[in-house]
This record gives sequence, structure tokens and C-alpha cells, in this order.
Amino acid sequence: MADEEQGTRQVRMVKCVKLGKELPGLDRAPWKGEIGQRIYECVSKDAWKMWVDHSKMLLNEFRLNPLDPNSQKIMEDQMEQYFFGEGSKLPEGYVAPKH
Repeated sequence: MADEEQGTRQVRMVKCVKLGKELPGLDRAPWKGEIGQRIYECVSKDAWKMWVDHSKMLLNEFRLNPLDPNSQKIMEDQMEQYFFGEGSKLPEGYVAPKH
């Protein structure tokens, strides 16, 4: 705690499973349960930000309700794939918006 009092808070580094390098980790588990703990231990802030952007598209395309337990399960499965599997699949027929 002495470091925090001096304003030199230690940054927690993780070997990011998504980006494959040592990067600053999240401040706390971003999701409940075992998947949240694994993400906390193995995913960087940068990779989590990428997931947040991806998850917004998933919520919209699959018309998920973040408060619905079934929707939460779908999102957990997608997180598992995104970070620890072969990547989250895009919804069938999804076309990325043109910027």
C-alpha cells in the first residue's frame, strides 16, 4: 500500500492470450464465475476493449438482453471462443458497417 500512497501504483501485467504479449491487465474480473477469473488472469486491457466492441455487435445482431440468463450464457460461450478458442463467430449474414 505504500506505493499507492506515493501515487506510483504498480501496473499488473499479464501474458495476454489474445494479443500474445505482456500487457497491462484488468483491474478486476470483468465477469462473474470461472470465465471472469480466467479473463482477469490472462487477458489484457487492450484485448478486453476489443471484446467490448465485438460484444456490442453480438448483442445487436443476436438481439440479446444483457439481463437475461440465456443471453448471458450465449455471451459467456462467445467470450470463451473469443479469448480461449478459435475466435467468436460472426452472426450468419453479418456485414460489417462501412466507416
